[in-house]
Amino acid sequence: MSTPSEGIAVDREQIVAGLRRLGLSAGMRVMVHSSLKSFGLVVGGPAAVIEALMEVLTPAGTLMMPSFNHGRAYQEGGPGYFDPLTTPTINGAIPDAFWRMEGVRYTRFHHRTLTCGPDSPLGLLWRDGGYGLLLGVGYRANTFHHVVEMTLGAPCLGRRTESYPMLIEGRMVEGRTWSWRQRGCPITDQRRYGPLMERRGAHRRATIGACEATLFKLDDCFKVVAELLRGGVDGFPPCSRCTIRPRRTERTVPSDWDDEHQCLRADSPAWGY
Repeated sequence: MSTPSEGIAVDREQIVAGLRRLGLSAGMRVMVHSSLKSFGLVVGGPAAVIEALMEVLTPAGTLMMPSFNHGRAYQEGGPGYFDPLTTPTINGAIPDAFWRMEGVRYTRFHHRTLTCGPDSPLGLLWRDGGYGLLLGVGYRANTFHHVVEMTLGAPCLGRRTESYPMLIEGRMVEGRTWSWRQRGCPITDQRRYGPLMERRGAHRRATIGACEATLFKLDDCFKVVAELLRGGVDGFPPCSRCTIRPRRTERTVPSDWDDEHQCLRADSPAWGY
């Protein structure tokens, strides 16, 4: 048996043409989630996809990709800490090649705000009129729906309630992140908002090689996801009536977040690095 992508090859020029056909253009600010193998054979590998994106966006645009390690650094066989300068992402070959490139940077002071909150890198991109681009992956890979959850105060996600060692500028510190929910969200994790995005014409699609690419405005996605989180869908309740809560682990700590003023508490260790 063969997969749909077998026997299909694309190069940088074809990817550039496909991205432009999709609606990507110079100066846009874009968060990309991707699967290299979804294209088929990419001549030039991950670098060709990245270079195509950069060519279309031009230096006037913004290109963002995930750097998540999903806790792998703390599992058996891992170093036991996260280092922004050396810890690889496990979100695919394209972002793993991207973060290693000269000129790619982490957003300053990300460690002092909520994971996927409105002041996180992805939240800032949304507030700056940004877009989401899914290359060969579906809405389940769309990290942006977590920005909607955190902005609306979803009760299933802890707000800076887990602590992990991080190596920052040569010294070990305790970094904070969210506490993940006890079980999956039936709305966002099960991507039930995708059909509504489709019905409302809130995204554009094009095929690049064997890759199905999806482009959408983050603000359009915010409105759709927020509507379902507030009202429920397919018999699943809205956030206000959902019983799912954050998990508790050996890493669970009291939150250092001031919900009233939407900022770090004055005694948070994160002010020191």
